[in-house]
Amino acid sequence: MSANPTGKDYVGSDALYADVQATMRLCTEMNTGYHTEDEVREYLRQITKSEVDDTVRIFPPFNINYGLTTRFERGCFVNFGCTFLALGGITIEEGAFIGPHCVLATEYHPEDPARRHSLLTKPIVIGRNAWLGADVKVLAGVSIGDNAIVAAGSVVTRDVPADTVVAGSPAKALRLIKIDNN
Repeated sequence: MSANPTGKDYVGSDALYADVQATMRLCTEMNTGYHTEDEVREYLRQITKSEVDDTVRIFPPFNINYGLTTRFERGCFVNFGCTFLALGGITIEEGAFIGPHCVLATEYHPEDPARRHSLLTKPIVIGRNAWLGADVKVLAGVSIGDNAIVAAGSVVTRDVPADTVVAGSPAKALRLIKIDNN
């Protein structure tokens, strides 16, 4: 990638930068005007260069900077206005729901000012049937367990156990999921 104003290089390569630019172009096309669900899935196939099941639903606008490390599994849903910073890898497992305006950020910078222009990454995994409420932020390296619920507006800085409801900034466990046995 190109040098920043301080003269230090960002982590990456010309090929990586070209992939990011291609992804941004595809996102811009997908987010411009109306597209059917099938057309949106076709954009996702081009962005991820992988198969995207016909049960996957994404409501544009949707922004992602790098699709090659992103996986959308069967029956997952991503609502309007979400942003994925995905260089570190994002997996949305089967049946997971992502509410509107969520941000999944696999990328971060070192605290040390001398190294701050470096880009570090850790993957994010959203487990099967997990549910992120509106405007949730999930930070690098976090896994959300199967069936977990993250309350709207939460900032998730640590792994969330399966079958758990979390809320807050930073998100903290509130209770186990209530199961309706009727």
